Amino acid sequence: VQLVESGGGLVQAGGSLRLSCAASGRTFTINTMGWYRQAPGKERELVASISRGGDHTNYADSVKGRFTISRDNPENMMYLQMNSVKPEDAAVYYCWGVVGGGNTYWGQGTQVTVSS
Repeated sequence: VQLVESGGGLVQAGGSLRLSCAASGRTFTINTMGWYRQAPGKERELVASISRGGDHTNYADSVKGRFTISRDNPENMMYLQMNSVKPEDAAVYYCWGVVGGGNTYWGQGTQVTVSS
């Protein structure tokens, strides 16, 4: 399984950004997927996760009501819609997936920079 993020960049505080994650390889083995982020000097934290069927989602308290995670299994895509972006949302965002055997896969990360 390979995961490739895109969509990062510079966004003004209060603005919106949509991150995408393209999966390839044995995508039929992917179960839960999600987005993590890591800011300089901080630990990597889970931002949001979504079940295989997309019917169960979880969010970090810091992004609830502002971010929306979704996935399009036929297209092997996952998204993170980021609205009302705050300066503290600036980080490298990583796509993450868990396959049936329990192995986890990560993308290379995409930088989100927020201007205030």
